[in-house]
Amino acid sequence: MMAGPDQIRTVITGVGVVSPIGIGRDAFWSGLMSGTSGIDYLSGFSTNNLPSCVGAEVKDFDPVRYLRDRKFLKVMSRDVQLGVSSANLAMQDGKLNPGDVDPDRLGVVYGAGRMTTSPEELADAVAEIVDDVQDDEMMLTRWGEESSGRIAPLWLLRQLPNMPACHISIDHDARGPNNTITSRESSALLALSEAARVIERGAADAMIVGACGSNISPVDITKLSLYEGLSHRKDDPEKACRPFDFDRDGTVVGEGAASFVVERYEHAIARGAEIYAEVIGFGSGCDGAGYNNGAGGRGIGRSIEGALRRANITADQIGHINAHGKSTQRDDLVEARAYHKTFGDQIAKIPVVALKSYFGNFDAGSGAVELAGTLLSLHNGQLPATLNYEYPDPRCRLNVTHGQAVPLIGRTALSVNRTSVGQSAATLLRAL
Repeated sequence: MMAGPDQIRTVITGVGVVSPIGIGRDAFWSGLMSGTSGIDYLSGFSTNNLPSCVGAEVKDFDPVRYLRDRKFLKVMSRDVQLGVSSANLAMQDGKLNPGDVDPDRLGVVYGAGRMTTSPEELADAVAEIVDDVQDDEMMLTRWGEESSGRIAPLWLLRQLPNMPACHISIDHDARGPNNTITSRESSALLALSEAARVIERGAADAMIVGACGSNISPVDITKLSLYEGLSHRKDDPEKACRPFDFDRDGTVVGEGAASFVVERYEHAIARGAEIYAEVIGFGSGCDGAGYNNGAGGRGIGRSIEGALRRANITADQIGHINAHGKSTQRDDLVEARAYHKTFGDQIAKIPVVALKSYFGNFDAGSGAVELAGTLLSLHNGQLPATLNYEYPDPRCRLNVTHGQAVPLIGRTALSVNRTSVGQSAATLLRAL
């Protein structure tokens, strides 16, 4: 769809990634092209009594290298460190320097999920309410009297999901619209659509967008094993995450973040910025009530339909789909059903890639890192292979890329994400 004379176009001019397969745009892309898995045995703590022993950790990550001031580390959880670092990398990549945009017209929309605290952070306070004389009975009246004072005054700041957007706006003097999206895996695409709307209504010239997440902890692994369906593979960690494969047995925990510089097209051209892609369509939806809606991925279908309408394109113009590909039996089947219902026979011709096979699932951050993969695929004209797609699930019947990277067949890509309760988002991007 060509923009009319009064239509404001939105483009992406900077990409920053902190991921298990590489830190920085080039390292991340190299990991995708080489088929390098970021999934391994977890090394930061003992997994002997945990339901899963594998995950995708960001190794060799020193936040001091990427943050403005190391003193802020004490009020940053791991999630926040990853997100703020990726935002700084995106600003460097986009060459958006101080003075290039009016601070009042530079905003932030960022996605974040739950940020888990460790039991150790509250251990001293809890110990104060235990009565040693009465067989470790909890004396709850002591909590307000004395125990709560043992909690670090800034403890809560490490856990708040709005803190990535706060730190990023301070780092870059972004005084424009500021918002946080907390919709789990769909957060990054929803943040991008919100940023595009902000620019379209003339409230900003540029926005910093992204999402972060880290569920590499015993607490998270224990919780997620109860309702997310984690892989129990122990023999070969790299093969644990198998989107759309018949032998998939669950997803894998991970961590990471990706951020993007999103600009008004004319603003980007005026400063000579390199453009990765234009945001031409986006949509969102939810499955709603009823088994049939959830089992058929109604929210995904509505999201895609909304994105197609906004972009004014048809299915045959989509070069590839960057799928949610969570690698659980149910989620992958629901997603595949949604594609078949939305695209009909056309889905057999559209290449599908599932990047969680490289780095697992880490709430809001995984959607952002997948979006980075979409942008770099469009930018480089190559589509990565999906790892571990060895036995195609006949119930899914998708054209999943595997074996090796392949040349892109089109300049338009669809990126899709969905939460376990059916909240979905879709974005259409086009290389210029």
